[in-house]
Amino acid sequence: MDNTIKIVVAIFIVIAIGGIVVLVGNSKAPAGSPEIAGIPGNGSLTVYYFYGAECPHCAAVKPVITSLTEKYPQVTFEELEVWHNQTNQAMMDKVNTQLGITDAGVPEVVVDTTVLIGDRDIPAKLEGVIQAALKKNQ
Repeated sequence: MDNTIKIVVAIFIVIAIGGIVVLVGNSKAPAGSPEIAGIPGNGSLTVYYFYGAECPHCAAVKPVITSLTEKYPQVTFEELEVWHNQTNQAMMDKVNTQLGITDAGVPEVVVDTTVLIGDRDIPAKLEGVIQAALKKNQ
């Protein structure tokens, strides 16, 4: 997919997420809602971490997220609890729909258009995905 298409898809996602926030009736967007990470030209990278508060798999992934947050201070990590927050759940659902993910669950991480799900893939692959995205955005 060329960069123009990626930008158009990213803009569409921004608009769609904004619509969700309005429909849910929340006048303030949740942290991390206006974009999906790594829109070319914005100079920053955001990692979206969707989790459930009581999820044991999410608890297993949390130390990895914490470690990478410390290791990559130039990256923004948005932690979005989805079991008790309907706005965050709607955002996760919309992102998964836009990215073609049909078998979603928590823990889930979204970096640019890469989605990692589960307590195996996230620890094994997330740092490499972040490094690739940072290199791409340079």
